[in-house]
Formats: sequence, C-alpha cells, structure tokens
Amino acid sequence: MKKRFFTFITIVTTSACVLFILSSWGMWGHQHITKSAIFALPDELRIFFYNHLDFVVEESNVPDLRKYTLSDKAENPRHYIDIEHFGSIDSLPLTSKLAYAKYENKKLQSDGILPWYIQDVMVKLTKSMQGNRKTEILFLASDLGHYLADANMPLHTSSNHNGQLTNQAGIHAFWEAQLPEMFGNNYNVYTGNARYIEDVTKETWRIIRHSHQLADTLLAKDRDLRKTFPADKIFQKDANGKIARNKFNQPVYTKEYADLYHKALNGMIENQFREAISAAANFWYTAWVNAGKPDLKSLDDEGLTKRNKANYKKDIKAWEKGKLTVLKSETEF
Repeated sequence: MKKRFFTFITIVTTSACVLFILSSWGMWGHQHITKSAIFALPDELRIFFYNHLDFVVEESNVPDLRKYTLSDKAENPRHYIDIEHFGSIDSLPLTSKLAYAKYENKKLQSDGILPWYIQDVMVKLTKSMQGNRKTEILFLASDLGHYLADANMPLHTSSNHNGQLTNQAGIHAFWEAQLPEMFGNNYNVYTGNARYIEDVTKETWRIIRHSHQLADTLLAKDRDLRKTFPADKIFQKDANGKIARNKFNQPVYTKEYADLYHKALNGMIENQFREAISAAANFWYTAWVNAGKPDLKSLDDEGLTKRNKANYKKDIKAWEKGKLTVLKSETEF
C-alpha cells in the first residue's frame, strides 16, 4: 500500500490533485488470500492456524491500518519497491543487511523496502516459532502474508504505481480491489500443498521480478482498451454527473469496462491471487520447518481443535475444489 499524491486527469478538461489510499489487494483480497493460504499447509500446521483463523484473517489488513489509522511513518515503505528508482534490478542488494548498508534511510523511506522487509519478518517468524510464542507467531505470519501479497501485485514494484505517469490514475485500486471484488468469487484458489523454500532470498526476488515484468503489461492493456472504448463510459458517474468515487476517494470503473479489461488481462489477476496464496503458505511452512517443526497444536486447548473439527473438514474439501470458503469481508467498491 502506498500513500502518494497523484494528479488525476478527468475525462472532461479539468485536473485535480487528490490523495489516494491504495490498499494492496484491498481488504477483500488480503483476507481471502490469507484464509486460502491456511489450507495449503500440512495438517499439523494447518490445524493450529485454523484454530485462529479469525485472528489471522482479520489481522491481514493491519499493516495497512498501521499506516493510515495509526499514522506509523515506518510502515509505508514496507509495502512496495520502486525498482526504477534503484536502477537495474540486477544491481539491487539481495539481502536486507546489504541494502540497509548501501542506501541512506531517506532513499529507502521514499523508494521502498518490500523485498528486504519480507526477509526481516521471515527471520522474526522463524524465531517466534522456535520459542513457541503463540501470539507472535500468529501476528507475524499474518503480517508476512500481507507483504507477500503486496509483492505479487505488479504495481507495488513500479514507480508508476497508480498509472500516474501515463495518464492512467486510478488503475491501482481498479486492478487489485474493484476487479477481485467483482470476479474473485469465481477464482480457483487451489494451489496444492505448501512447499519448502530452499533459498528464501532467491525466492523473494523471484516473486519481485515476476511481478515487475507484469506491470507494463497491465498498464498497456488498459491503454489499448481505452483507444476503442467510449471515454465517457470508462467511469461510473454520480448524481452530479461527475466521476463516482468509493469511500477511499478512488474512481469507480463501469461494469462494462471492468468486464473487458478483466478479460483482456487473460487471467493475470487470478494467477497473481493464487501466487500470493502460495507464497504465504510456502513462507509459513518454511519458517516452521526451519524452526524445527515445533508442535504448535500443543499451544491450543484440545477442546478448541475438537470444536473446529467439523468446519475444518468442510473448508478443506471446499478449498481442494478451488472454492473460496465463506468469509464476510469488508469491501471497498
């Protein structure tokens, strides 16, 4: 999620500088990604996370709340990296230790630390599992899942994070929040079982590279579609004939344009949604293995596990069919 001032050019003739709150994947997306990731875990780990599903799922949006509700200045750069501002991606330091040594804090605060912060949280999660610190485990796992989801959102790796450099302001929330809310219930969220990551640093940068490669494509698809789509039909209008905006002041696209753009992306959002689910599950599982596979189930009362047993089995079956399990989530559009 980023907090920046963008210039939004209206379809008519005026322009205005407005503040956009960009919540990566939106509240709906982060919560469904986190919940789905739990089912990809091996049974001995999945049971523990399932016992605390409500906490982990709700907490998945806390990193965004820290930035905007609590005004935590340290939070903002954790959600993105403007790769273009660092030069070639091949020249970037691979580890957080090297990055913090190479760059001044001012630059990192401005241009982002997402891949390096993922590594930092991974270390903390592993240590919390080694120490059987239940609350820390749940809190850090949810945070880590959030940042990994951010890393799988292409515009979180680009300085053109809201299309503001190419007259496409508004596309960030459109891609990651409005479209998933519209079409996400039909996404196939089955990812298979979590896998162990041999090299966390390498995997982190694989995710960042892949996402960054998609940034230009998602912007180009929008530009191409606008060439033939009626300009006055791209955005919904309010009662005064102005561009309609959601509760976070983001422009709302029409259903007709959303349908065409979603199809033009050829499954990109659904694929990245699944990538985010896999990433969260893989990193959680790897932290647990590296911690020595502690028996986290023993941290819970046996009665809790027994009470959850019936729903646990139903939810696993639904996930194995690729279905999103029931979750009442706050929406943005």
